[in-house]
Parts: sequence; structure tokens; C-alpha cells
Amino acid sequence: MGVERRNSNERNHTSSSDLGGRGRHPAPLPEAPSLQARPVGVSLEFLLSKQNRDGGWPYVRGSSWTEPTAYAVLALLSAGEEAPAERGLVWLRSLERRDGGWAPNPAVEESTWVTALVALLPPERFGQERHARTINWLLGTSGRETAGLMQRLRLWLLGAPSNPDLRYPGWPWMPGAAAWVGPTALAILALEKESRLHNTPPIRRRIEDGRRFLMLHMCHEGGWNHGAARALGWEASPYPETTGLALAALRGVQGGQIERSVALARRFLAECHSADALNWLRLGLLAHGELPRDVAAPHGLEYRTVAENSLRMLVSGVETGRNCFWT
Repeated sequence: MGVERRNSNERNHTSSSDLGGRGRHPAPLPEAPSLQARPVGVSLEFLLSKQNRDGGWPYVRGSSWTEPTAYAVLALLSAGEEAPAERGLVWLRSLERRDGGWAPNPAVEESTWVTALVALLPPERFGQERHARTINWLLGTSGRETAGLMQRLRLWLLGAPSNPDLRYPGWPWMPGAAAWVGPTALAILALEKESRLHNTPPIRRRIEDGRRFLMLHMCHEGGWNHGAARALGWEASPYPETTGLALAALRGVQGGQIERSVALARRFLAECHSADALNWLRLGLLAHGELPRDVAAPHGLEYRTVAENSLRMLVSGVETGRNCFWT
């Protein structure tokens, strides 16, 4: 089922109810394309072989980090691999910081964007109180404008619109920095999942603000790059992986801008040569009911990292009803 088409005078309008999650009708998730299910066993073997003795996972090899460990635990729980997943959860619990957020590895004291990934973990497995602290950290964190006076004056002289970060705050990679598309989309995914259990006004407001941030940072041709839609007064080009990630965070949002981005994502998918991009494009298109059937990885494409293999399993899980992102 595709994105609902609106009439011509609505195609470029997105309502606040669409963005905030009230009155939306997200596309039902389709049946799994058969060509994607076969490689999941290979990715599972990869994850099991890469777990460190401390219970965490590296990006490829070496010491454990929060990002690959969170993805690996989610993937293993989805696959029913309880024992290695529990070892990963024990390692992750040790990285909570005093402010309720999570650090990227044991050597870092400051909480960062990886808290959004930790918030996707099932609270009944991770701990209800610990999970609640991750949600509170996300609710209390937002990006800050970093452009100086001269840069703002230059953009004003060029006729660039005012900074949307001030009106609708997104999330930064680390506190005190500017907001970016990636951490904003991941935070929305975490809060949207949380809203299924606790649909509070603060959660709804941050989801809506985050989605408006994404819509205002959409590139002119549709899709997203990592940051602003314009750089130094020039139109910026979208990237496949951030386009897929942003579309996943905008599940249920409709309108002409979304249709344009979905069409771009399908074009990106047809010529994709990156495992990371393929994973996020599949998820983003699934979110809008627009993933082509029997889509397969390009010949020779390799899944080299723990995150890539984990996401491959998680996206295939969404296709078969094992959904850690929206349910």
C-alpha cells in the first residue's frame, strides 16, 4: 500500500496532526520479500562471532562500543538469541551516566546521541526505571544554534530562511552542539516507540518538533543529507542513508514533500552500493509502504560491520513482523 495521494492544493502541505502522531494512519508493513530473508543467518553468525568477552561488540574488531552493542542486542533479541543478548545488556547497563544518558564507550564520561539507541531496547529486559531515565534524557536534550553573527548576517543577505533549529529543536550528536538529521531521526524513533506505552504531552511535543525539524531540513529535491538543506547559501544534495533514516522517523506523515522523498529513496535503492544505505532505505520505504517486492542487495555488496549486519537482521525482522522500531 503506497502513500496516500492528496489533491493538488494539499501536496506541499503537512499538517501538525500528521507530524505529531494524532490522526495518522501509518502504512501497514508488507509481507517479507523472499530474497531478503536468506542472508539473515549469515549476519547472525557474524554477530555471534564478534561478541567481545566483556559482553559488548566492536564496530568491526577491538574494544566494545555502545552503538554496535545496542544494534546487536536488538537484533539478537529479535532472533531469539537470549544468552548473548543478555550479556550485551549487562555490558550496556554499566555505561549509564549520572544524567540518565549513555556514553559511546567506557572511556567517555559524557552522555551522547547513543542514548536514543539504548531507548529502543525493550524496557522489560533492560529495566523499567533505567529505561525511563533514557527517555527523560532524550526529552531534556536538544540542539543549539552554532552559527555566529556574521554567518547569520550573510545568510540573511542571501535571503536564506531563518534558522529552523530555533523554532523546532532537533537532537545533537552530543549536548551543547547543533542538531543533526541522524540523531534527530533516531530520537524520534525511540520516542515514537515509547509513545505506544506512554503517550504523554511532552513526548508528543518532542516528536512533533523533531519531525518539523526534519521537514525543514529536507533538501530541495527531496531527501536529506546529514545537516542543513542549504550550506553557505547553496542547495545541498541528499544522501541515501540519511534519506532512509529520516523517512523511517516520519512514518505516517503524508504530503507532497514526503512523496518526493519516497520517490528519491526508490531511485537511491535501485543504484545502492552501500550496506548502511541499503538498510536504512529499506526501513524508510517500509515505513511508507513503498518498498519494492523482491528487492535484493547488489551483487558483491558486503556487510562488514556489526551495525550493518544487525540492521540487516532488524529490517528483515520488520518485514516478517518482528518489529523493534514501531511496536
